[in-house]
Amino acid sequence: MPKTVTLRIENNLYKRLKDHAKSENRTLSNFIETATLKYIEQIELVDEYEIIEIKSNTDLLERLRKGSSDAVSKKGRFV
Repeated sequence: MPKTVTLRIENNLYKRLKDHAKSENRTLSNFIETATLKYIEQIELVDEYEIIEIKSNTDLLERLRKGSSDAVSKKGRFV
């Protein structure tokens, strides 16, 4: 169920948000929601270059596998 949020922002930011929403033919609330979701996706997900670097780092992959295995068998301690 959608929630209502009250947000206090400066007039200049409000105008910028409203202008961007209008240029994308969106409501202000839809623009803010969409922009927020895009931001969250960008900071939570690994981009394609990072995943290539991770997959090519055999030492890192081995340590991740060992750590995962240790966690499953409850070895070590949580720090």
